[in-house]
Amino acid sequence: MIDLFAAIERNAAFTPDKPALRFEGRDLTYAGLASRVRAVAESLARAGVGRGDRVAVLAENHPDTLALLYAAARLGAILVPLNWRLADEELAYALRLADPKVLAHGPGYADRAQTLSGGFARRAMGAGGDLADADDGAPPSDGAADDPCLLVFTSGTTGRPKGALITQGALHGNAIQSHHMHQMSAADHILTVLPLFHVGGLNIQTTPALLAGATVTLHARFHPAATLEALVDDRPSLTVLVPATLEALLAEPSFAEADLSSLRAIATGSTIVPEALMEAFEARGIAMLSVYGATETCPIAAYDRYGTPRVKGGTGRAGVLGTITILGCEGRPLPPGEHGEIGVSGPVFCGYFRDEAATRETIVGGIVRTGDIGSLADDGTLTVHDRLKNVIISGGENIYPAEVERVLKTHPAVADCAVVAEPNARWQEVPCAFVVLRADAAADDLIAHAGRALARYKLPRRVVPVQELPRTALGKVRLDLLRAEAKALTEAP
Repeated sequence: MIDLFAAIERNAAFTPDKPALRFEGRDLTYAGLASRVRAVAESLARAGVGRGDRVAVLAENHPDTLALLYAAARLGAILVPLNWRLADEELAYALRLADPKVLAHGPGYADRAQTLSGGFARRAMGAGGDLADADDGAPPSDGAADDPCLLVFTSGTTGRPKGALITQGALHGNAIQSHHMHQMSAADHILTVLPLFHVGGLNIQTTPALLAGATVTLHARFHPAATLEALVDDRPSLTVLVPATLEALLAEPSFAEADLSSLRAIATGSTIVPEALMEAFEARGIAMLSVYGATETCPIAAYDRYGTPRVKGGTGRAGVLGTITILGCEGRPLPPGEHGEIGVSGPVFCGYFRDEAATRETIVGGIVRTGDIGSLADDGTLTVHDRLKNVIISGGENIYPAEVERVLKTHPAVADCAVVAEPNARWQEVPCAFVVLRADAAADDLIAHAGRALARYKLPRRVVPVQELPRTALGKVRLDLLRAEAKALTEAP
């Protein structure tokens, strides 16, 4: 297995003039990317960055974020991509935990980085900045496959985020699974619009594409109109979109007439994807590939493979280098059809940064316990039912909020919804539904509607109309905030 940064050098040797990255109308060839990585590594080394040191970056998507990843890998250092959407207090928490030697920033983030940097060294990130003010001579080459090269914070939908450490070897294995999933090759052209501070935007297609020698068009952030325009004009063959971004594309006035013939597949996941949303894109001749995983699984753990039939309601099969196990009480494997916690082995993270207790709880016997509830069919197809922490236990009965949400979303008045546990004196917990209603719609008969498809004990005891649901950058609902609100409603006089 070659080291992560070495793959860029090898592709530069094979196809020096081929575009590796396209950004804001400019191409960076593989030779140019290799040169940029060497220059950034040289600059970081001069700043005192070496093996095991962390390099944080606060930026919207930018080619230099990828140059920083490969430069850090070359030095045996660790890149820490920061979520620029977080509040300063949240970012300060992440920086205190990661304790980086360098805090790099992207265009437009200099003042914020200055405020956050505190005692950290700071390096500019944009073109012409001092991030790469050295030449691309011969920076140290101390990184190896077993070295952590990426520290990514979990999304924190249920509490404080943790920093997951991912090695160069795990990223390499993840890329092989991506190649298998997409049947990806150097001939592909990837459009990346999801943020690189999450493993979904970074590792489902982007880093695998650069290993394969493909071309990546990078957008600073997702804009529906700009994304649709790029699908038409730039002619990519692959992209990754989460349900919220898929919905936004469908809502674009020109979607129905847009020429999407170059796009052979869209990978999607991050949360349970409504079947109707998948079918809307399949109706345009685009293969929809479900992918399941987590930050701790790099993220690819299970997927639909391009060219094979998609199982409706499922999330594919275990990746070509991994296994999926459904775990019952005390971690015992369960047979097909049984519901339990999803366990993943294969290319996975090596632990939480400076949190040995959480690492021991999550990695048990070489298996990553995901905290998700799922089941396996006889043919190995995985179905994800819900998050383990989301399960509502009402009078001894398990209620999966995702099941209740699916039923509520079939009501014509419901644009979006989320179901969480509400404390209850008699039943311990009962479902509480937060519902985004369509214009001029009412929630009067939602519970009766749900009652036609669900057992009585599964029905929401409270329906709370809201303007929007709080979400993370990848569209996951902030369930911790909704649980706090449900508790406050219960305690209100």
